[in-house]
Amino acid sequence: MHPELPFPGHAAGPDYAIEARLAAKGCCLVAGADEAGRGPLAGPVVAAAVILDPENIPAGLNDSKKLTARRRETLFAEIAATSRAVCWHSANRETIDRLNILRASLDAMARALAGLQTGYDHALIDGRDVPPGLAAPAQAIIKGDARSVSIAAASIIAKVIRDRMMVRSDAVFPAFGFAGHKGYGSRGHLDAIGEHGPCPLHRRSFSPMRDR
Repeated sequence: MHPELPFPGHAAGPDYAIEARLAAKGCCLVAGADEAGRGPLAGPVVAAAVILDPENIPAGLNDSKKLTARRRETLFAEIAATSRAVCWHSANRETIDRLNILRASLDAMARALAGLQTGYDHALIDGRDVPPGLAAPAQAIIKGDARSVSIAAASIIAKVIRDRMMVRSDAVFPAFGFAGHKGYGSRGHLDAIGEHGPCPLHRRSFSPMRDR
């Protein structure tokens, strides 16, 4: 494994520089991996892995949190249509409570990488940790979704998939307003938990459910 890379500040947004350096060393299938949903009180954590086509990279890729929902949806379709490989995997509430959120997130990323239909020969992982047991070398990159377009693409796939899941969950558990806050600890969400108690989507290892 390569050591964790620092983040020196990159106001221009993510680019393909890291991938290009790896390609010059013979790594032709570089995958970016990221997750969405580590912080919410409810719902799954979703991880995605993407291998971009260097000749056809969608314009405007960035950290999913810096994009509007409409822009994420547009880029989601472009990533899916142009990339060499895309895969996502989720860890449900039960898995999160059993493993803890970090281990569940890393496991979901490992599964997303393993599911890439082309395979991969190097992985770029957003954050501080590399999932154990990967099939190829990998490196963790702090704020990687602001440095690497491959990681940014993965962040968009993961975020859009998770948001869609939470919107569907709103129809099943309408008292909690999941379509609006996506499971994060908004005031309205906390009030709903206080009034109705947790639903099956709530992470029992997270406060306030842990204290009930």
